[in-house]
Amino acid sequence: MLKSPNSINMRILLLLLIFVSANMVAQDLPTRWDELTASDWPAALEKSNKTIILPIGILEKHGPHAPIGSDLLNVRAWAEGASKKEYAVVFPDYFYGQINEARHLQGTFAIPDDLAFKLLQATCDEMGRNGFEKIFIINGHGGNPQMLKYFVQTQMAKKNNYVVYYFDPTQDQEFQKKVTKMRKSDAAGDMHGGEHETSALLYLRPDLVQMDRATSESGADQERLPGIPNVYTGIWWYASFPHHYAGEGDKASRELGELVTEHRIDAIAKALKAIKEDTATLKIQNMFYEEVDKNAKPNK
Repeated sequence: MLKSPNSINMRILLLLLIFVSANMVAQDLPTRWDELTASDWPAALEKSNKTIILPIGILEKHGPHAPIGSDLLNVRAWAEGASKKEYAVVFPDYFYGQINEARHLQGTFAIPDDLAFKLLQATCDEMGRNGFEKIFIINGHGGNPQMLKYFVQTQMAKKNNYVVYYFDPTQDQEFQKKVTKMRKSDAAGDMHGGEHETSALLYLRPDLVQMDRATSESGADQERLPGIPNVYTGIWWYASFPHHYAGEGDKASRELGELVTEHRIDAIAKALKAIKEDTATLKIQNMFYEEVDKNAKPNK
């Protein structure tokens, strides 16, 4: 029995609706780990090519005017912005880094060094257990890079079923020229809670910035240590900036904040795309582990 044209058209329409609906679901897949459902997990792994972003911030004073979670707010925005351009799963708020230099100030959340390291390793291991093969760490805190680079290097100590990538951008000279034109303060002294960071927050969360307080404390270098050439000490930051404020936050602008934030998001998205397409790093890492095992000498 031949089917009527109307019946055929209805079947085609139904198939189209199913296809469009499935496509919309894929497009609307949440990026944050905590917003995914368990039934979303296979789709998230596939769409991300088993890639997850771990944005790491910190809780510390940012001058008298900016929120304690400034680093966390920034890095979270970078991760969310990049994952919208290039899909990846984003781990929820992570603020367990190195912040011993601010322990004299209220609002600082500092945990023991060994715990910070173990927690980061355990977090990556759990990501691997949940199916992720590519862990992309992006950092929002100036006191973390040394720790994070060392952490990445220690991944060679034991066999993992994942690779840890650390976002470590080189300086973009053309971009820096644009930033310099917009600046109102000296870039050399703009290190913490100053024009750069405050501008980013005026773009992302102006409701949390108390600009009228930006000049209530000094963000100038106090120069309390004697000049000892070619020597580094852990107390240098406190000696120079006891108020945990380095720069001039009152010079900030939303326009500069938009420029620096969107540039960072674009750079992360570009790196993220390359990581998702990377097929060599895990393979080479496994070759390394195999060679280590092959050449290991048994204990006598």
